[in-house]
Amino acid sequence: MMICRVSLISCKVNLSFLPISVIPGLTRNPHIHSLNIVFRMEREQIVPKSSYVYIMASGKNGTLYIGVTSDLIKRIFEHKTNVHDGFTSKYSVHSLVYFEVHDDIEAAIKREKQLKKWKRDWKIQLIEQENPNWQDLYEHITS
Repeated sequence: MMICRVSLISCKVNLSFLPISVIPGLTRNPHIHSLNIVFRMEREQIVPKSSYVYIMASGKNGTLYIGVTSDLIKRIFEHKTNVHDGFTSKYSVHSLVYFEVHDDIEAAIKREKQLKKWKRDWKIQLIEQENPNWQDLYEHITS
């Protein structure tokens, strides 16, 4: 979750220039000429931020790579274009064959570690349950 930042702003309002309809429940009182009002101004909204665990492959039953990210499209693009020298560029692992969405990064990291401990056969079964033809899912998430 992105944290909501809130500011409190206090101001003095001259009621003689303010239409009554602006403040619900306010009625004109001849003895009150101004009113201190505290406004809550939200600068950022609370927005759920998804995290992803993903599996990439060099081809059907090929070399597998498991990763975690908060920006799936960007991260897969980096793998596909070999932006970083590493495992996926060395072994030509460029097809996104499986991914999961998680509410928070801690859950995604926990799941990534769990999947990395799995036997290879279990990983292949997981992929084939959702993607039996090992299609590259990158085009599906970018269109």
